[in-house]
Amino acid sequence: MDLFEGILKRRSIRKYKDKEIPEEILKKIIEAGMYAPSSSNKRPWFFLLIKNKEILKKIADYHPYGKMLYQAPCAILVCGNKKLQNLEGYLALDCAAATQNILLSAFNYGIGSCWVAVYPREERINFIKNLLNLEENLLPIALVSLGYPAEEKEKPERFEEEKLKTLF
Repeated sequence: MDLFEGILKRRSIRKYKDKEIPEEILKKIIEAGMYAPSSSNKRPWFFLLIKNKEILKKIADYHPYGKMLYQAPCAILVCGNKKLQNLEGYLALDCAAATQNILLSAFNYGIGSCWVAVYPREERINFIKNLLNLEENLLPIALVSLGYPAEEKEKPERFEEEKLKTLF
């Protein structure tokens, strides 16, 4: 598939089949996240692959927009490492770029995904940090649910000419 086509066709998928994702595909999806651009090339991310159903259920119970985690075979928590990037704004931007790479890579492998925001909501950050016993230097930014899609979504038209201005 063409990259541009993938960017336009990828949708947030919230319903999954009861089918595990092979480890080699999961590793490739995470590898794509590691190839995202980052401020000063610091690559301040840390990825936690969550396959534990009890943990996924606890997150789904807590997070108002994480209900798809009840069905998802796994999720990737994208964290920023404050030891590698001490400016929180850049940390969030770097991890957002990694998250986008993960979403696009998953789509490329036929895996449905959905970005579940953690940052900047303090209550969500604290819940995830406590539940997963994260090191103090790790800031949870985003959670990406993953699974083989049990739904299809059409590509909406999102190009809006009025949101583009050219300066000469």
